[in-house]
Amino acid sequence: MAKLLTVVGVLFALHMASSSKLVCHMTNWAQYRPSNAKFTPENIDPFLCTHIIYSLASINSFNQISAIEWNDEQQYSRLQTLKKVNPELQTLLSVGGTVYGVSPFIAMVSTPESRSAFIKSAIRYLRTHSFDGLNLAWEYPAHNGSPEQDRTRFTLLIQELSKAFENEARENRKTQLLLSASVAANLATIDRAYEVENISSHLDFINVLTFDFHGHWEAATGHNSPLYHSSSDFGSYVHHNINSSVSYWLQLGAPAEKLLLGFPTYGRTFRLAGAANGLGAPSTGAADAGPYTRTAGFWSYYEICEFISSATVEWISEQDVPYATYGSAWVGYDDRRSFSSKVQWLTASGLGGAHVWTLDLDDFTGSFCSTGSYPLINHLRMSMGFGPKPTTTPAPTTTRDPLADFCRGRPDGLYENVSDKGSYFQCFQGITYLHRCQPGLVYWDSCKCCNWP
Repeated sequence: MAKLLTVVGVLFALHMASSSKLVCHMTNWAQYRPSNAKFTPENIDPFLCTHIIYSLASINSFNQISAIEWNDEQQYSRLQTLKKVNPELQTLLSVGGTVYGVSPFIAMVSTPESRSAFIKSAIRYLRTHSFDGLNLAWEYPAHNGSPEQDRTRFTLLIQELSKAFENEARENRKTQLLLSASVAANLATIDRAYEVENISSHLDFINVLTFDFHGHWEAATGHNSPLYHSSSDFGSYVHHNINSSVSYWLQLGAPAEKLLLGFPTYGRTFRLAGAANGLGAPSTGAADAGPYTRTAGFWSYYEICEFISSATVEWISEQDVPYATYGSAWVGYDDRRSFSSKVQWLTASGLGGAHVWTLDLDDFTGSFCSTGSYPLINHLRMSMGFGPKPTTTPAPTTTRDPLADFCRGRPDGLYENVSDKGSYFQCFQGITYLHRCQPGLVYWDSCKCCNWP
């Protein structure tokens, strides 16, 4: 018998997808943010994502993986305890960054011996700290002081890691470690940095960094993570968007099922130069740093929530993303509506799922945006077709409720509740779930979302 379940909060979704991965990054520097913005592994919902990538570890002068923060190993342990709550959760350690402005990958990949030392170190380190895999975050081979030969050396590193992971699992009768990489979205960078077909076949999944397409380093406003190009784009900028980037990875031979679309939980800000305040308006740098992230040109979603409470919000219909302005400040960001559009796109493209940068930039406590904890990522999860989380509890009933059978025989998806406009049904595997809109909002079946009456 189907069960009628109740969940409180604003939840939005469009078409359900069959993508299997929702990979969420967390950063070890978010622990230093003030007040409610401080983030530690205890803030993670263990059922929110399928994989969590801990950022960031580095590589020392002996070609060994090394921790960066003083308490990284303590944080590893606290992260792994989440698996006791959700045994299906998988964790990866991301390695990258720079040492004195130079990527440690450059020296490490330079010889077979140095790569071998790193690989042995990686296996030992991952097993010691109970990680399920390794994520390579090199920005980028053959760039920023990295010689052209590093394009091929990066391929060799991935091939050698994959083979070593396979051998180690067989010899020790353990589950094989996962191997992923975070890769560029800019077309020119892709051409110079990667032998796409050669690396794709050896990676379990590929995190395409489909954000930072525009930012305060430019002289005009542009969106951080647009789905498509706009009429204000020119020259190579017509390719600074998700559609162009991911399509190019596919064109070069990357399997769609291994590509994960990047979803940012932050926006990029600009300082307007004059009265013009639309897309492509002249700008003179970054808006003021946010009070919690304290980084010029960069606001977390929870900081954006506070900004848009008094700002003017506009939708860029060409690119399926929003921006907001107040005074001379301009921010291009993502919301639940734009996430829904991107989920539709990744579903139509047959991609393997999504990766989120980051957990700690969403409103993880629910104290800023008044829409519950992790409003963006929870919406992304639901939009991708994942079932309700185990924390959902059955509504008490003493007699059979006819609504409990609403989803029997219906396809998975969202449906209006004609008897209560402030709620709606989610059908998942024949089970009926009742979701309630935020007070004052009603469900609109035309957009599969909660909105004002």
